[in-house]
Amino acid sequence: MTNPTPDNQEAIEKVRDLIKGIDTAMLTTVSEEGLVSRPMKTQDIEFDGDLWFLTKKDTEKFHELLQNRQVNVAYAGKSFVSIRGEAELVNSTEKLKELWNPVYEQLLETNYDDPNLVLIKVQAEAAEYWDAGNRFKMARFLFRRLMGKNNEGTNMNRTVELD
Repeated sequence: MTNPTPDNQEAIEKVRDLIKGIDTAMLTTVSEEGLVSRPMKTQDIEFDGDLWFLTKKDTEKFHELLQNRQVNVAYAGKSFVSIRGEAELVNSTEKLKELWNPVYEQLLETNYDDPNLVLIKVQAEAAEYWDAGNRFKMARFLFRRLMGKNNEGTNMNRTVELD
């Protein structure tokens, strides 16, 4: 991530707060048949504008990313966040070692020094979120919508530029 502006930094911090603690994300890639979404384990690192995932080189998602780097990552938990970005395939044993979690040994049936492992780095370009974690805000948002009023100022649903 390049040096963010104050507005971008605020957006990054908001997205970081919303996705923190959500263990699984859905990564959407583009295949020859269309869009494909797969569950991916969220890394235990703070979101700074980049998202990191692990995969194997002998998977369809790896080959799809070689053809088209545009992706979407969706999080659902206490809030809902959809992040659009560009993926990069990164071969780095040091970064793999840094991100490695014993869960991967069972999930991927391998260890961090497997040459078939590769990192997916998603540089976030924009995010849209629905902040459902605050019950008062959610009630206000739904009430205004039911009354046919403008929801401006509720900040329940926003799209922010991250790059």
